[in-house]
Amino acid sequence: MFKALTIAGSDSSGGAGIQADLKSFSANGVYGMSVITAITAQNTTGVQGYVDVPLEYIDMQIDSVFDDIRPDAVKTGMLSNPDTVALVARKLHELKAKNIVVDPVMIAKGGSQLL
Repeated sequence: MFKALTIAGSDSSGGAGIQADLKSFSANGVYGMSVITAITAQNTTGVQGYVDVPLEYIDMQIDSVFDDIRPDAVKTGMLSNPDTVALVARKLHELKAKNIVVDPVMIAKGGSQLL
């Protein structure tokens, strides 16, 4: 079974972010894993707010996945600040990640800024 990692924000309504990525992975027979970069409060009407996950926890999540269940592919989503972007880019380079899809989520469908 192929394994894919999503590195993105968590959408409390389930319609975007890691929740949507994991649903897509599963629907295509791919084992999905996630690294959460931000936690949003959102619903179908918009994003009410979000908080960034501390960099040290993003770093630990990435290491935990790569140390045990090395992904065949990686997809990024909401990387909500420049420090998170830099950390994720550095880690994926250091870990020699393959098959990277970059989805630069910067603005929510409803217009809320996410980066």
